[in-house]
Amino acid sequence: MTILLLTMILALGSFALLSRDLLHSVIALSALSMLSALMFTILRAPDVAITEAAVGAGVSTIIFVWAIRHTRRRSKD
Repeated sequence: MTILLLTMILALGSFALLSRDLLHSVIALSALSMLSALMFTILRAPDVAITEAAVGAGVSTIIFVWAIRHTRRRSKD
C-alpha cells in the first residue's frame, strides 16, 4: 500500500510539473496533497494529515484557481 501511494504521489508530482495547462497542474497538486494526507494517516500522524488536507488540498487549491481565473492567457498570435 505504501509503495502504491508513493508511486502515485511521484506520478502526480511529475504530471504537475510537466503539464502545460495550469488548471491541470493545480488539480494534480490537490490530488497529491490528498494522497500525502492519506500517507500521513497511515504513518500515524493524524494532526499532520488534517493540516495537509486543509491547507494543501483546500486553501491553496482555492487560491491557485482564483489566481488562474484572474489572469489572462497569452495567445501565440
